[in-house]
Amino acid sequence: MRAGPNLASTFIIFLILLAVDAYVFVAIRSIVSGFPPRWKALIFSIYWLMSALVLASILFYSKIPWEKFMQARSYFITFAFGLLMAKALVVVFLLADDGRRAVMWVVEKFRSAPAVAAVEASREMQGISRSQFLMKTGLLLGGSMLATLLYGLSNKYNYHVRKIRLTFRNLPEAFRGMTIVQISDVHSGSFTNREAVKRGIELIHAQKPDLVVFTGDLVNDRAEEMKDYISVFSEVKAPMGVFSTLGNHDYGDYYPWPDYDEKRHSVMKTENLERLKAIHGELGWRLLMNEHAVLERNGEKIALLGVENWSANPRFPRKGDLASAYTGTADIPFKILLSHDPTHWDAQVRKEYQDIDLMLAGHTHGMQFGVEIPFFKWSPAQYMYKQWAGLYQDGKQSLYVNRGFGFLGYPGRVGIMPEITVIQLV
Repeated sequence: MRAGPNLASTFIIFLILLAVDAYVFVAIRSIVSGFPPRWKALIFSIYWLMSALVLASILFYSKIPWEKFMQARSYFITFAFGLLMAKALVVVFLLADDGRRAVMWVVEKFRSAPAVAAVEASREMQGISRSQFLMKTGLLLGGSMLATLLYGLSNKYNYHVRKIRLTFRNLPEAFRGMTIVQISDVHSGSFTNREAVKRGIELIHAQKPDLVVFTGDLVNDRAEEMKDYISVFSEVKAPMGVFSTLGNHDYGDYYPWPDYDEKRHSVMKTENLERLKAIHGELGWRLLMNEHAVLERNGEKIALLGVENWSANPRFPRKGDLASAYTGTADIPFKILLSHDPTHWDAQVRKEYQDIDLMLAGHTHGMQFGVEIPFFKWSPAQYMYKQWAGLYQDGKQSLYVNRGFGFLGYPGRVGIMPEITVIQLV
């Protein structure tokens, strides 16, 4: 019974997109009107071929066994999304031009005939010039957006090392100068280049960290995604150990497990999570499940707390139990919290645990798209997350949000590069 409405809505979307294609084609045809016939034929053929590919994918999306082509799916969605957004930009400028033409037509209708006759020729030429400008601007911006997204595909393994120094008055002397490397959001199911990932691990080694921490999302959904990467990530080592936590994707909540019942219970999903936990151990990482570890140097101590995913957003799991992780650490002078979702900081940590000095998070990926230049930082992520990338401080407490080691959905990075964070405590 559901197929009818779904089919109808899909068909309506198809017709709207087809109308957009035709509308944009008018602009392209106008721009290339002076081109040789062969060039025009080539441009028109490429345009309609790409459009037909996207339109066909919308009609037959549910029929394609994407689970067998997950990598290809990401690239195709990137191309389709980029093309649709590019056309949307073009349409904005075309509508602006058509609106301008309509206003001019109305104005001229109310002006006297002699006045119209006196300026008609010059206005017509001026109008054509403006139309060409608006069409070309729209096509340029639309094409630039598509080109930017396609260029970003080359940045998915372009690991950037970001170094910061943090000063804490209550940090025990024995730990001053300690170096922590943080990585987050591996999303191993998205990887297609094992050698490129190994280069990222070599970059971690080059930082010579005292301690390495991982703040969640080892996989997209399934533990088996790590099959080809266990030997790679098991090379991550540090004198004081490697500690990890779970992120929202690690629970397998976004995968259509075949044995889901009406209450979304799944034995396969439960087994998947247990297998993933075991993989942390196989990597040589200590997975902190709402617990803490005490690190000692020269008789002095700091506490490393780790919680399961805890989010202020109801869309994401809230399995973290900070009270349990905190128990037994009250007398330890310096505390670091590993918590995947940065919304945890404002929602609970700053309010209820003001003696947690530093929280390390990930989750946002910086949306894998944005601009970061000296004195300016922007990403669509900032409209969803108050703290979305980098360092945030409030009084004696600090939060660092890692931009992610891997990628998800869009198989690329534009402006927001994959990150290896190096934190020196002083």
